[in-house]
Amino acid sequence: MTELMADAAARVSSLLAQMTLDEKLAQIVGLWEGEEGDAVAPLQGELAHTGPVADAMAHGLGHITRAYGTNPVDADERAAWLWDRQRFLVNETRLGIPAIVHEECLTGLNAWKAATLPTPLAWGAAWDPALVRHAAALVGETMRDLGIHQGLAPVLDVVRDPRWGRTEECIAEDPYLVGEVGTAYVEGLQSAGVHATLKHFVGYSASQSGRNFGPVAMGERTLRDVMLVPFEMALLDGGAHSVMHAYTEIDGMPVAANPALLTDLLRGEWGFDGTVVADYFGVAFLHLLHGVAADLGDAARQALEAGVDIELPTGDAYLAPLKAALEDGRADMALVDRAVARVLAHKAELGLLDEDFSGPPPTGVDLDSSAHRDAARRLAEESVVLLTNDGTLPLAADAGRSIALIGPNADRAQALFGCYSFTNHVLAQRPGIEMGFAAPTVLEALGGEGLGAVTFVAGCAVDDGDRSGFADAVAAAASADVAVMAMGDHAGLFGRGTSGEGCDRDDLELPGVQRALVDAVLDTGTPVVLVLLTGRPYVLDWALERCAAVLQAFFPGEEGAGAIAGVLSGRVNPSGRLPVTLPRSTGAQPYTYLHPALGGDGEVSNLSTTPAAPFGHGLSYSRFAYGDLATATTAATEAGLTVALTVTNESDRDGSDVVQLYGHDLVGQVTRPVAQLLAFARVEVPAGATRHVTLTVPPARLAFTGREMTRIVEPGDWDLWVGTSADREASVRVTLVGDVHTVTAAGTRRSSATVA
Repeated sequence: MTELMADAAARVSSLLAQMTLDEKLAQIVGLWEGEEGDAVAPLQGELAHTGPVADAMAHGLGHITRAYGTNPVDADERAAWLWDRQRFLVNETRLGIPAIVHEECLTGLNAWKAATLPTPLAWGAAWDPALVRHAAALVGETMRDLGIHQGLAPVLDVVRDPRWGRTEECIAEDPYLVGEVGTAYVEGLQSAGVHATLKHFVGYSASQSGRNFGPVAMGERTLRDVMLVPFEMALLDGGAHSVMHAYTEIDGMPVAANPALLTDLLRGEWGFDGTVVADYFGVAFLHLLHGVAADLGDAARQALEAGVDIELPTGDAYLAPLKAALEDGRADMALVDRAVARVLAHKAELGLLDEDFSGPPPTGVDLDSSAHRDAARRLAEESVVLLTNDGTLPLAADAGRSIALIGPNADRAQALFGCYSFTNHVLAQRPGIEMGFAAPTVLEALGGEGLGAVTFVAGCAVDDGDRSGFADAVAAAASADVAVMAMGDHAGLFGRGTSGEGCDRDDLELPGVQRALVDAVLDTGTPVVLVLLTGRPYVLDWALERCAAVLQAFFPGEEGAGAIAGVLSGRVNPSGRLPVTLPRSTGAQPYTYLHPALGGDGEVSNLSTTPAAPFGHGLSYSRFAYGDLATATTAATEAGLTVALTVTNESDRDGSDVVQLYGHDLVGQVTRPVAQLLAFARVEVPAGATRHVTLTVPPARLAFTGREMTRIVEPGDWDLWVGTSADREASVRVTLVGDVHTVTAAGTRRSSATVA
């Protein structure tokens, strides 16, 4: 391995020494052919373009941008196009270096007819890193077969305000859950030879008022202890090869121009040696939006100095403007050489320096194989959260039962997908073009469960004020034995949806007149089962009080409707747990369970912070009991913790429980959260059986940033419990002993579990 690394380093140095300025600049940009017409990136179409890609590649090229995911193109035809482009680079440019091809893969490969997984928020609700790793490996295999080298995922932003439209792209509000699941995605994708790109580094999700691109006001301690934790895990434990900077400005400093984050922390503290890529147009935004750069050449200089190696998706700043800045002395050539060397090293690691593309392009790649669908189904089934149930569910098979299926998301396949699905990302702007894969709606899936005669009435749209359908919905419900109401969001981009990038909300009520429709149906007296297909948690205290049952699904993907119907019928025993707190009111935001004492209820304010449902909440058709919770009474600060317990299924049906271990550091040199997730395990427990679970918590999970701004574990007492963040089903106290332990980059940041 050392010899291979030395050989690659020598080749990079040799290539760099031969390059002209134009050839160097070509290696640190991506180019995007065919992006015109479909707005799938912020301010797309308002920036300068480099002209036809074939002309721009004369000196080489760093990245080919979104070869498959911009337009509905046949995969075989696009692969042939891509191989032609790569052969041109190999055979018609002086140095013959192919380009890295990158593509979005947030909910599966973002390409026409490709399998579409549940959104990352659903991954968080499943609490199953092993399944996410498996699904990501399948996605990576498809990408590799199509000649794609780099995936722009996972999103490791920690949810801080669910009004933010991109909440659906995030995994959870807990940094450890985000890190554990996100690291699994990295491992899966990279096991197939496709490099993962962590985004958005860092702080993006903490924007003011939940507005996209909004400024962030956050102290360094919170940044380190919350926002940076998942990135640290995915880089140091998962070995991610690339990082994408955030559009964010933190305390007035845009990340894209911040060397303290992109160089000192990322490379100095953590030892990252991969590439930092720009979020689309992010370098130009230093001039156009942030106003910290006088022009695009100045923006290029600042980004290079900070540590942004590659400008995506075009060369608006790193081509002509940077060249001019270099020629007149405003920019340093050494910074260009540094970035080019990193790009070439990345290509060497991918094997691209030895790839000539002389063979035929791929054909017949199965974009939606049975393996993909099985992974999508399992993720969907595990991610559905049963929030409340008065015993109405599950619905037994009954041919004589009448079911009124009501709601705008009941017969709409698009309601199953997030904004980075190809369906809602691209096809939403191409009416009339088929999705190209099977995605049964809730109406279709429910009809296959044999639960009774189903009558469908939409009742209203997702997000308008039209109540003309209320009367038909009320009539259908009044004459039915049960009403199933499929409500929620429509994912889109830049205001074209109620959830998604650029689709922020200033309240957390269900969009449009949906709540009024639910209330009208509830007033009939017919039992109502509310099914939510959303990209964020909404204010639902009223629904939890009045509905017979409430199911939460976070855009559950192509197999999602079957998962929902299965939970309704009992074919699927629900096991999802909330990855985000269910808010009590919009005015209580921003809120997270991970808060110090004064962030919760108390006598100093008349306002309650108690949520409608806590982080980690979720019901099952099985009944689980915890016992024998035990740990040593003392543990060394440098050793971490080991906790053992039993989980017994006291019901007559098999089920899966998510064991959640929380802790509270009673006294700290800085304020500490009242609850903190330390470890978890998804455990399958047959009816009447008991499982023995052992959870191992490394020191990094107990650490925090102290007064000297170093991450430490202090001696002192901790309360530990299993349950949810708010509900303690069994608890124990442990005392950490010894000296203050400083946590470094060495050692794992991931807890582990064994089940017997």
